[in-house]
Amino acid sequence: MKGPSLLLRCLVLIATLLPAASMAETLTGRVVGISDGDTLTLLDNEHRQHKIRLGGIDAPESHQPFGQKSKTNLSALTYNREVVAECGKTDKYRWKICKILVDGQDINLEQVKAGMAWWYRQYAKEQSPKDREDYEVSESWAKMRGLGLWADTNPTPPLEWRHRN
Repeated sequence: MKGPSLLLRCLVLIATLLPAASMAETLTGRVVGISDGDTLTLLDNEHRQHKIRLGGIDAPESHQPFGQKSKTNLSALTYNREVVAECGKTDKYRWKICKILVDGQDINLEQVKAGMAWWYRQYAKEQSPKDREDYEVSESWAKMRGLGLWADTNPTPPLEWRHRN
């Protein structure tokens, strides 16, 4: 038998292509809409709109305490600005789950730092070790200082709030 078998060559080809297929998608464009403190609409350079959920965080719902403040803060950070969206996956609503960067600044993290969102621990494994550490430390710091939603003595995470309401 000369050279590797067909099966072995196929396995090598598949192993080579898998990392490329699972790589994150990067979008660039202008933010044209803010739905709430962790959801925005990006108009890309081809004039296509993308509904984007900010990964790694969970902001209060619109009718929940601090919901409007969280939305206003996200708007101040991103609305009508050029952003880079590093998208790792798509959710069940076909929205992209992304880290939003404005001039290199992690906006998802800024929402946590300001006390406008929880760090979404349930999805921590999808973040880099550095991001996990930054988000956890930032949430603890915001909580210690009573910033944003942490001004409440016992703020209700959005998932619990949705189940109750």
